[in-house]
Amino acid sequence: MKYLFLLIVSANALFALQTSDKLFECTEIFKERKSELLVELERIDEQKQALQALKTATEELLKQKEQKLATKEDMLTRKEQELTQKEQNIKAMLEANKKVLAELKSIKMSKIAQTFAKMKAGAAAAVLSGMDTKEAAAILQSLKPKVVGKILTKMDPKKASDLTLLLTK
Repeated sequence: MKYLFLLIVSANALFALQTSDKLFECTEIFKERKSELLVELERIDEQKQALQALKTATEELLKQKEQKLATKEDMLTRKEQELTQKEQNIKAMLEANKKVLAELKSIKMSKIAQTFAKMKAGAAAAVLSGMDTKEAAAILQSLKPKVVGKILTKMDPKKASDLTLLLTK
């Protein structure tokens, strides 16, 4: 029994020694792994800082671009307003020019009508016969009906009928 007891105690001591060796090996492995993890953690932290710096730089660049875009949009809006104003001014000038042109045509037609009204019917008929029918009709339209009648009687009947048709339109 003593031998058995001694055998068990020595086996226990041997087992404890082996367990102690295994614990020592595990501790060494954990220490190595811990140092590897710390290095990895440092690397991750550096990458995180680099990413944060990149994010900040990108946001700053984006803000600058947005400011430039806003400035250009404002400039374009002002230019658009200027162009709209110029376009309105041009339209107003065109309307004014059309009125002046119509007035000039009216004055011109009035003077032509006065000239034809003062002419003898035969001479007026000869001049109107040689003109384009639309222009001749416009001149006749500005004259008094009595004068038109005298001029048409002195014209070629074909030309007179063409002019009469144009006067009815």
